[in-house]
Amino acid sequence: MKSNVEIAQSAKMLPIQDIARKAGILEEEIEPYGRHMAKVSLGIFSRLKKATDGKLILVTTINPTPTGEGKTTTVVGLAQALSKLGYDAMLGLREPSLGPVFGVKGGAAGAGFSQVLPMEDINLHFTGDIHAVTSAHNLLAALLDNHIHHGNALGIDVRRILLHRVMDMNDRALRNIVVGLGGKGDGVPRQDYFDITAASEVMAVLCLSRDMDDLKERLGRIVVAYTKDGKPVSAKQLKAVGAMALLLKDAIKPNLVQTIEHVPAFVHGGPFANIATGASSITSTSLGLKLADYFVTEAGFGSDLGAEKFFDIVCRTGGFSPSAVVIVVTAKALKWHGGVKKEDLGKENAAALETGFANLTKHVQNMKLFGLPAVVALNRFPDDHESEIRAIFDLCTGASVPCALSEVAGKGGEGGIDLAKKVIEAAFAEEYFHYLYPLEASIKEKIEEIATHVYGAKGVSYTSEAESAIKSAEENGFGGLAVCMAKTQYSLTDDPSAIGRPKNFTIKVRDLRISAGAGFVVPVTGTISLMPGLPKTPAAESMDIGADGKITGLF
Repeated sequence: MKSNVEIAQSAKMLPIQDIARKAGILEEEIEPYGRHMAKVSLGIFSRLKKATDGKLILVTTINPTPTGEGKTTTVVGLAQALSKLGYDAMLGLREPSLGPVFGVKGGAAGAGFSQVLPMEDINLHFTGDIHAVTSAHNLLAALLDNHIHHGNALGIDVRRILLHRVMDMNDRALRNIVVGLGGKGDGVPRQDYFDITAASEVMAVLCLSRDMDDLKERLGRIVVAYTKDGKPVSAKQLKAVGAMALLLKDAIKPNLVQTIEHVPAFVHGGPFANIATGASSITSTSLGLKLADYFVTEAGFGSDLGAEKFFDIVCRTGGFSPSAVVIVVTAKALKWHGGVKKEDLGKENAAALETGFANLTKHVQNMKLFGLPAVVALNRFPDDHESEIRAIFDLCTGASVPCALSEVAGKGGEGGIDLAKKVIEAAFAEEYFHYLYPLEASIKEKIEEIATHVYGAKGVSYTSEAESAIKSAEENGFGGLAVCMAKTQYSLTDDPSAIGRPKNFTIKVRDLRISAGAGFVVPVTGTISLMPGLPKTPAAESMDIGADGKITGLF
């Protein structure tokens, strides 16, 4: 059986000009990066401003499990299936971070015959967007330290610096460091740390900005530190906005690529979903909706994180109204949530399947909180038991949720035809999409709305640090921002080991961070690392490139 990279390398790609033409993009509106990738000029919106938007389909999943659910693959396969049915379809994905690529995943462009191409370039440096975010973020950090070094006219409290440097790699040695050692000219000594670039607020700002003016305004609102009397200090006060925008001038433009079946695709932006929005850019989604009958996109992790943030933050900011949601599951994932150990997931276990189904049921119910119809995509693996496939269909029927078998990894768009038909049916149901909370609610009211309704918690508790941070945020005018929860992706709770559908639990908020540029506050629950580490056997160890330029090991 061929690996993902082997399938991708054997696929015949069309010139990017042909893909642009198929999508309805004029040749003068693209900036090619080689033969098969291009940036799309934001000037295209002037031409398309009167175009009617297509249907927006969001793909999400249950709480992630060790064997993976195939969410990205489903996005690609569903768009290909819609195209096979004769619709103008497009899709939107996030850009893979180099950290996970060289760490655990080894690639994040889909799988089998439902991939975006060129797979190797997308998974590596691509068009340089993530590097641009890294540079813009670290420029702001350098300007902050430089301001302090040259007299600190703003009166910044060096004990309350919020901005930390970033890099796009998993490196646990940078989680706790000391900077400024040396002499007087080497900065202020302090304990510090690095985050991964996907966790940078600059990344979130890039993905939530409509155009260059909006980008600059949001960059200016980034809070980098507090003064000695407790007032926030912004990037605008450091006069950093213009230079940061220069570094992001190309990164804000959507990246156009193609699937194996030549369906146009945007791969743009890459914020993590357990601490940020976990969705691709507003610019690419807005453009896809103007160009396509159906635009399929994904939200990171399960519906409790990615989908909730997509609805309450991304859709609110972009003015989007989704038509339907696809929830991806596998038999193995349901058995995991039923208490089966990883090494035993291949064994038939109807009882565990039924127990784990409770986790899926909660995610289906979450979509109803937003007034949206859901379709379950049962992603079939070659070693799945036929009896378990039938059992999942029976469980879905009992829960009154439509279910379709998805075999898009092995069959491409053809393997998603039934799913596409059910999605179309759902997308034309009456729509009552709404947000979970009003922005006018207090920070605590918004947190508790998410925790009790989306997670199913009985309540929320706050540490003294969180109480103080919330009070400070509201006093400084940040109370009207959206809420972007930082929580483990593996559970509906803030405990990653609590699988299935836990009951009678409390969510504990231990801190609150401000992302004023992005337009949200971040309540921190549990222990969330913003700088992942590499596993014992990193994917990087299996990667190589030959003298002929052929890449191997990028699975």
